[in-house]
This record gives sequence, structure tokens and C-alpha cells, in this order.
Amino acid sequence: MPLRADTPPATADVRRFTPLQRWIHRTTAALMGICIITAACLYVPQLAELVGRRALVVTLHQWSGLALPVPVLAGLASRAFRADLGRLNRFGPHDRTWLRAALHRDKRHASRPAAKFNAGQKLYASWIAGATLVMLGTGLIMWFTHLTPLLWRTSATFVHDWLALTIGIALAGHIGMALADPESRRGMRTGRVSRTWAEREHPLWRQ
Repeated sequence: MPLRADTPPATADVRRFTPLQRWIHRTTAALMGICIITAACLYVPQLAELVGRRALVVTLHQWSGLALPVPVLAGLASRAFRADLGRLNRFGPHDRTWLRAALHRDKRHASRPAAKFNAGQKLYASWIAGATLVMLGTGLIMWFTHLTPLLWRTSATFVHDWLALTIGIALAGHIGMALADPESRRGMRTGRVSRTWAEREHPLWRQ
């Protein structure tokens, strides 16, 4: 179903995100970026030697990781943000159609029906939210070493390190997809997208 017929002409922009939603995204991205950069400085010998000040890097890594859920928790005060969380958590028949088309590399827009968020965005959001919680839990076990037995700390370190690698790969893919879609980036930067783009990429999205 297309966007409602009583909306402005196709050349007009439509609002995709509120200022608070964009702030949540940017703040979370900044915190995640600090976590990744500091992790690289801790685990890559060449970077560790270049940066030095290991204690400061560890502190930045710990506190940025601890603060990661804060923007999302703060965003729960926004009705628009809660509505988008609900959309991301609902997986309908059109999402299965989108995934089948993506797996078969069918790039025709008609084969990839999507509402405000497509199936790929929903899967990514769910995965990164779960991975962040696991990283937070394992990080706390590694931080407060005196509260847990050695086996727990060893297991937490293993999970934390390997999950960090997969998060880095997933984020690289996320950034790559964003770079390939200037209109989507404009939506996150300004909060508005063209109606033509919305009808083409998200035909089931109703304003």
C-alpha cells in the first residue's frame, strides 16, 4: 500500500525521525565508536604502543561501554521513539518476503516490501541490542574481578572478545549500507526524506 493519497505532492519531504531520535542515534554511535577505538588500542599491539596511557584507555572503554544503554533508556520518554521500537520489534509477512528477495539478490523494489523499517534493519537492530547487553554483562564481570570466580571471568573474556569482533564486522556492514544510500543518511542527519524515496524503499510506511 502506498503512502496516503491526501499527503503533499511527491516532491515534498516527509519526516522520518524527530530531533530526539537523531540524538539517540548519534550519541549511541559516538559511545560505540569510543568502545571500538579503545578496544583496538587495547588489543592491537601496534596501536597500544602508539597510544600508550593504557590505564586511561581502559577507563574510557569501561565508562563508554557502561553508558551505551543510557541514550536508549532516556529515549523511552519519547512517544515517537517508543513507537519506532514497536515497529522494529514486529516482524510481519512482508518482512519474510523482503528477506527472501534479499537472499536471492532480487533488487527489484516491488520484491522488497517494507514499512518504516525493512527486515534487514529490524534484524540488525535486534542483534545489536542483544549483543550490547551481552557485552555489558561480560564487561562488568571482567571489570569487577573480585566478585566472580575465575571460570566466569575466563568465559566472559572469551565471549567479550569474540563478540566484539562480530560487532565490528556488523557495524562495518551497517556503515557500508548507509554510505550506499544518501537519502537514508539525510533522513538520519536532518530527520526528513523525500516522498519519492519513501514510496520506493518503504511503500508500506504510512505517515
